[in-house]
Amino acid sequence: MAKEKLTILESGCVPLPLENVDTDQIIPARFLSATSREGFGENLFRDWRYDKQGNKTEGFVLNNPSFSGKILVAGKNFGSGSSREHAVWAVYDYGFRAVVSSFFADIFRNNALNNGLLPVVVPDNFLLKLLDLVSREPQTKVRIDVGQQTITILPSGESHTFEINPYKKECLIKGLDDIDYLLSLKDLVISYESGKKELR
Repeated sequence: MAKEKLTILESGCVPLPLENVDTDQIIPARFLSATSREGFGENLFRDWRYDKQGNKTEGFVLNNPSFSGKILVAGKNFGSGSSREHAVWAVYDYGFRAVVSSFFADIFRNNALNNGLLPVVVPDNFLLKLLDLVSREPQTKVRIDVGQQTITILPSGESHTFEINPYKKECLIKGLDDIDYLLSLKDLVISYESGKKELR
């Protein structure tokens, strides 16, 4: 299924300065019965966003209108725990297109890249500086350039590079999933196979 292309993302940020956020906190297990990717955003961080009566929890960042944007800035070790892909679906469906942290659980990072969500790994000091800045100045914007593999804090111009698998980078830029990517090579494969037949 084709996805939204991600080349340059310039956006406000939502700070979540909590470490070791696991997939059950991202999307509680009781909401995993659906198989479609749509609708999971409603229950992103459900047990933090709402109390047991279903009322919004005052003080939680997603309930604070001061913070908005397509970039989630999270504490170290984001996405640990079970391998549920639904956690990525929830983050993406809520509207985030990138998550910045100093460390991601491997399975979460791979699931993110497979679903069009960009995990940006930065050094601890850069992350702490960004979390502090965004928390104090919610209007702060960040620019992520997938092609150049850079993340830049726009007010200061402070920038850092990040790593990404070249194949997944191309998929993000072109808005392709694994199947779309293979289909995009169809003509090359046909041409190659035709050439082999001519040489026989």
